[in-house]
Amino acid sequence: MDHVNHTWTQTFILAGFNSSGMLRHLAFTGTLCIYLLTLAGNLVIIVLVKADSGLSTPMYFFISVLSFLELWYVSTTVPTLLHTLLHGCSPISSALCFTQLYVFHSLGMSECYLLCVMALDRYLAICHPLHYHALMSRQVQQWLARATWMAGFSAALVPTSLTATVQYCLKEVAHYFCDLAPLMRLACVDTGWHSQVHGAVIGVATGCNFVLILGLYGGILRAVWKLPSAASRAKAFSTCSSHVSVVALFYASAFTVYVGSPGSQAEGTDKLIALVYTLLTPFLNPIIYTLRNKDVKEAVRRVSDRIRTIWRGPL
Repeated sequence: MDHVNHTWTQTFILAGFNSSGMLRHLAFTGTLCIYLLTLAGNLVIIVLVKADSGLSTPMYFFISVLSFLELWYVSTTVPTLLHTLLHGCSPISSALCFTQLYVFHSLGMSECYLLCVMALDRYLAICHPLHYHALMSRQVQQWLARATWMAGFSAALVPTSLTATVQYCLKEVAHYFCDLAPLMRLACVDTGWHSQVHGAVIGVATGCNFVLILGLYGGILRAVWKLPSAASRAKAFSTCSSHVSVVALFYASAFTVYVGSPGSQAEGTDKLIALVYTLLTPFLNPIIYTLRNKDVKEAVRRVSDRIRTIWRGPL
C-alpha cells in the first residue's frame, strides 16, 4: 500500500524533445498549425455528415465517429507536446499523468475496434448488398459505435491500473506525454510481469482486430474479383481505399511501438514514432477520407449553397 501512495503523490517531469532556440519555436508553430488544422478537418467531417442527407449512410456515420474520436485523441497528447515545446521540461502530477495514460490508450484501443467495425461495414456493403441496409440499420450502427468505445475504455483499465501501482524512483519521463514505455523505465522494481500483461492486453486489441480486418478484406477481394466488369470492380475498391490507407497508417505505427515489451524501444525513437500516431495520423485522416471523394465534395457544395442562401435571405 505504501508504494501505491508513493506513486500517486509524486510529480513527474515530461522531458519533451531536446531542442532549443529557433528550432523549438518553429516546432511549436508547426505543431500548433497541424493541431488546429486537425481539429478543423475532423469538425468539418462531423458537421457535413450531420448536415447533409447525402452522407447519411453507415459508412459516413462511422467516419464521423472516427473524426469525433480523433478530436479527443489528438487533444489528449498534443497540448502537453505544445507545452513542452514552449517551456521545456514540464511537471505533471502523477494523477494527471495516469489519467492521460488511461484516456490515450482507451481512445487508441477504441480506434482499433472502430477500424474493425468500419471494415465489417465495407464487407457487408460489398458482399451482401441486398441485405446491407437491414444488417446495418441505424440501431445497429449506434450499438456498434458505443461498443467500440466501451471495449476500448474497458481494456485500457488493465495496463493503466498496473502502471499506477508500480513504485517509481525516477521522475523524468523521456517523452512529451505519459506512455507505458517511458514510465516503465522509471520503475524501481522489475516490471517484466507488468510488461507481459501490457503486451497481452494491447496485443489482443490491436492484433485480433487487425486479423479480423485482414479476414474481412479477404472476403471483399473474393467478392470484387467476381464482379462482371472492371468499372464495377474499380468502384467497389474505391469505397475501401480510404479505410485501407487509415488502417495502414494506424497499425504500422502501433505495431512498431507496442508489439513487444513496453520499454524495449530506444529512448528518443518512441517519441519520433509517437508523432506519427498522435499528430500525423489524426491530421491525415480527414484528408484521406475527403481527397478525391465525390460524395464529400458534393456535400460541401450543397452545404455551402445552403449557407449562402441563408445569408442572402435577409437581403
